[in-house]
Amino acid sequence: MIKSRYHVLGVMSGTSLDGIDIAYITFDYNSKWTFKIHASETISYSEYWLEKLTNLVAIDLQTLQQIDKAYTIYLAEIISNFIQKYQLSEIDAICSHGHTAWHKPEDNFTYQIGNLPELARLTGHLVVCDFRTQDVSLKGQGAPLVPIGDQLLFSDYDYCINLGGFANISSESNGNRIAYDICPVNIVMNRYAKKLGYEYDRGGEIARSGVVDSGLLETLNRLRFYAVNPPKSLGLEWVETHVFPVLEHSKLSEQIILRTVVEHIAIQITKTIKPNSKAFFTGGGSYNHFLLERIKAHKVFDLIVPSKEIIEFKEALIFGLLGVLKLRGEVNCLASVTGAIKDHSSGVQFYP
Repeated sequence: MIKSRYHVLGVMSGTSLDGIDIAYITFDYNSKWTFKIHASETISYSEYWLEKLTNLVAIDLQTLQQIDKAYTIYLAEIISNFIQKYQLSEIDAICSHGHTAWHKPEDNFTYQIGNLPELARLTGHLVVCDFRTQDVSLKGQGAPLVPIGDQLLFSDYDYCINLGGFANISSESNGNRIAYDICPVNIVMNRYAKKLGYEYDRGGEIARSGVVDSGLLETLNRLRFYAVNPPKSLGLEWVETHVFPVLEHSKLSEQIILRTVVEHIAIQITKTIKPNSKAFFTGGGSYNHFLLERIKAHKVFDLIVPSKEIIEFKEALIFGLLGVLKLRGEVNCLASVTGAIKDHSSGVQFYP
């Protein structure tokens, strides 16, 4: 489907479980890609789905497949309601990431729920989805996938850094796009904010009230993942195995844990950035003012935070672009980023 303008829905659900991000976007191509987000919304998960999605890594395959079917129906309903609400009549494709249930690239396996053919049938639109599986089959990490969008849409910056469930970074190096996960962010901080009765640490104020525990900070900074060269990626399984046990074993207060985790994140992120560079920060963590203060305290560079729309919907935007590139048969997954054996055009297409 080669043309110069595409109208698509970008749909994303991240590991921080803050909800389903949907954006209606126009992409135009005239020697380079430009975009406009016309409508966007985050639909929060119900208590039922929060509970289901929180425990996915611990369930068996048969149960997961049942949840997958139910989640696909749920996702179709959410998307259809969005289409109706904004009276969207021109849609070339729904480009959906789904929700990551299992991600074990070291075992050549990844599983995103919500990527079933029923999504096209129930919404009545062409669906492009399941962007990770092909990359893993080509010996890649299946993540991160956003850097192709950083390269094509946000090339004015030296670094693009997303602060979501995990922090990830992408940049150009010797003519190649390099990207990888840096460290956990909201997937850890939200857990400890919830122990105090909050959905998240608004502005980082809980963390600000604590003090750094030097022993815990040192233990976190010594985690083996940080010494591994890219390409590399993180998932909930890694956090469950390597981070939560350390934090629980510390027996420290939530305030001290949050303060120490913020310092840990700031250290790991600034290790990846050169002085006096331009870094473009997006994701929910960009609202954590205290975290941004600590990041800036560790290194002198230009930290740019864009509009609320881009902060919150950049991933939905870029998965929309991945879908468009797939429709055009063009590369949307970079071997230099994921470690796959070659660049490729990833994803599957389902017709209603």
